[in-house]
Amino acid sequence: MQNQNTNQSGQQMSPNMQPNPTSHSNNHGGHEIFDAHEVLAGFISLLDQYQMYEQHIQDPELKDINQRQAAFVTQTYNTMVEAFSTGQDPTIPTQQYKMTQNNDVVYGVEPSQPKKPNTSVNELSDQGLSAYMLGNTKSLSTLLAMTALEMTNPVLRRVIADSVPNFIELSYEIFLYQNKHGYYQVPQLMQQDMNLMLSSYTKASNISH
Repeated sequence: MQNQNTNQSGQQMSPNMQPNPTSHSNNHGGHEIFDAHEVLAGFISLLDQYQMYEQHIQDPELKDINQRQAAFVTQTYNTMVEAFSTGQDPTIPTQQYKMTQNNDVVYGVEPSQPKKPNTSVNELSDQGLSAYMLGNTKSLSTLLAMTALEMTNPVLRRVIADSVPNFIELSYEIFLYQNKHGYYQVPQLMQQDMNLMLSSYTKASNISH
């Protein structure tokens, strides 16, 4: 059993001595530590999987997206690790991801072959690989947003919060690639139904006191 007057590093502490609350590296709550570990592990998982995907991607455009996104996530990971381990502003702040796709979306559904699981890695296709990439980025987008709400360290909270729009952008870029190639089809409502739905709300009046 550890002496009550000894801290975890083995240093002697007086009965009235408390850990320094202003220490940047210790400015983390317990729940925050677990969430940060989950986020950083998620980054590693994405980067490992992107390496595996790259070996099977055929389309140069998708391979370029894969490589650019992996490079950006690697830098974000390094920034986050530094903020997490020091509690201070990282050497390289959070960057802004800039995709290369345009914002044009193709609407409508075209007939396609029913999907089923692959029976071997030889059946991997750019359609499936881009879907896996989208699943990775969407999962981390959700995790980052949830984690940012649980942070106590102000520096780490800002790094994680600033990363949310970037991962939304990563996801949107992959969606646009998939949509352009017919992998992610977007159905629409009938025009009459859409107009009724679009006009079903109106602005609120200013509240006066």
